[in-house]
Amino acid sequence: MMTGSRLTVWHDGNCPLCQREIAVMRRLDKRGAIDFIDVHDAAPQDCPISPEALLARFHAREDGQLLSGAAAFAAMWRAIPMLRPLGLIARFGPLLWLLEKLYVRFLKIRPRLQRYLAD
Repeated sequence: MMTGSRLTVWHDGNCPLCQREIAVMRRLDKRGAIDFIDVHDAAPQDCPISPEALLARFHAREDGQLLSGAAAFAAMWRAIPMLRPLGLIARFGPLLWLLEKLYVRFLKIRPRLQRYLAD
């Protein structure tokens, strides 16, 4: 059930991979339910934790709760009607655990993907 509250997503605006992903999410967010904040442009009061921590993992704030990793992605999906079913399914504990494991693996190859997309 949507509460009508906005979702906040912090992203790395200097990362070519992140730029592409956030551009897709912005297009899908037709209702404007998500506040996308580039960590590099954010004022200190806009960051709930250090900018370094925000850049190390994907973070979102849903209903006042700070989420990171797969849980943050699932929250973003829930805010977009087309992806909402996926976001709801991702709340299932074992699935969220698996998505988090995959996300941690992705973080290990992220620097190589960033270099590839920057070329």
